Amino acid sequence: MTFRDRLREIVRIRESPHRIALAFSSGVFIGMSPLLGLHTLLGVAAAWLFRLNTFAVIAGVYITNPWTIVPIYTFSTWIGAKCLGTKWIIPKVDWSNIIFSHLLNNLKPLLMPFIFGTLLVGFLTAIISYIIIYRAMKKAHPLS
Repeated sequence: MTFRDRLREIVRIRESPHRIALAFSSGVFIGMSPLLGLHTLLGVAAAWLFRLNTFAVIAGVYITNPWTIVPIYTFSTWIGAKCLGTKWIIPKVDWSNIIFSHLLNNLKPLLMPFIFGTLLVGFLTAIISYIIIYRAMKKAHPLS
């Protein structure tokens, strides 16, 4: 499902432009969060807890999908490293003698840049997506 397809489905929702944009942008923030593997569950929980449209939240959550997650997380980690002043971003990994515990230990310096970067980029992207969806909804339903 492309972004344009999602937008068409969201426009059909019968709620105020603000509520739809809020639901979608909340989903975008959740989808870009560092809590990989919990995005859908968190999206449904947030929709229920804040009485947001579940479809709009989940459409936002799925901004990260198998095609986009690697570039999004890589960019977010890079941004986090730049903001936190991390100099050494690419760890040396002995790929011929790899053990999961060693890999985790080697990637430990990227943990804080990953968390900070995904939260920062997720927050900024949520604001941008709110504006885009709100304007699209106002244009689709000018009397709303």
